[in-house]
Amino acid sequence: MTVNESLRAQVGTFAIQRGRWHWGEAVFWLLAVACVFLFPNRYLILTEIAWLALFAMSLDLILGYAGIVSLGHAAFFGFGGYAAGLLALHHVVDEPVLALLVAGLAAMALGFVTSFLVMRGTDLTRLMVTLAIALLLRELANRFSNITGGSDGLQGIEMAPILGQFSFDIFGKVGFIYCLAVLFVLFLLARRIVHSPFGLSLRAIRNNPLRASAIGIPVNRRLIAIYTIAAFYAGVAGALSTQTTALASLDGFAFDRSADLMLVLIIGGTGYLYGGLIGAVIFKLLQELFATLTPQYWMFWIGLVLVAIVLIGRERLHRWVLYVPNLVLRRFGAKTPIALAEGDRP
Repeated sequence: MTVNESLRAQVGTFAIQRGRWHWGEAVFWLLAVACVFLFPNRYLILTEIAWLALFAMSLDLILGYAGIVSLGHAAFFGFGGYAAGLLALHHVVDEPVLALLVAGLAAMALGFVTSFLVMRGTDLTRLMVTLAIALLLRELANRFSNITGGSDGLQGIEMAPILGQFSFDIFGKVGFIYCLAVLFVLFLLARRIVHSPFGLSLRAIRNNPLRASAIGIPVNRRLIAIYTIAAFYAGVAGALSTQTTALASLDGFAFDRSADLMLVLIIGGTGYLYGGLIGAVIFKLLQELFATLTPQYWMFWIGLVLVAIVLIGRERLHRWVLYVPNLVLRRFGAKTPIALAEGDRP
């Protein structure tokens, strides 16, 4: 066996070990499924959490794993949402799952085309280019109002039953189960990607692009690939939003959408897939709580929470949150405590 083959085998073994499932992950997804039965009156907000979690995971793929900063990730969300809406409105593709795939592929194509612009600059340039792409698409959607509905949004969308069997109900139960199933499937795919040698190479690029290039990693090709994949995920999230609300609007391209996404990752953390999922849950619950208590100033309280997270530090907050579970585990004789996700350690 040559040195290269030996190194390749070691990398593969390391990736397999990192990709093993832990009991905490099973608990997380069991709790997500249990929400179907525990909160029968909250399906609408649960649906929002599901597609927001998928949207946040798409940004984490490029920000947390590849180090690509973006303030215009909503471009792919809005593009996927309008694609799904137009497909359903004009009966081009009536089946929701197939339309979801087509909308995701459309956003993926957009991501591939725009990736060459994004890769040409550094962090500040990428921020401005991604933001400009989102704003440009928003203005184009507004300009061609005869197609997109303009400021009124794309209305009159009627979704066919999922797989011809499950119709969207007014309470949102079918929509939530649908979004949760799509989220889980795409999470499995993302988990496989980030724990593969390809995913390890992305972390090497994030840490030191020059060193990664020096050891033979094709930096630009890897970044273009993950950026395109992330665009697919964001497009699917936008399509899920359109399919479950029967509405596509210009808000899908808005800067606020991308800003909220950054807040979700600030709360949940970057560099591990559950950061976007947990952040989406906390963000929507905080938004719901503060909007109920003080409807005019809920954004102030969200900002205050973010300042507290920055001042205290997410790692310290995680230790506080995990203190009681670890204490209970030690009482029952467990030797391995619950630890902070490796990808979120500084």
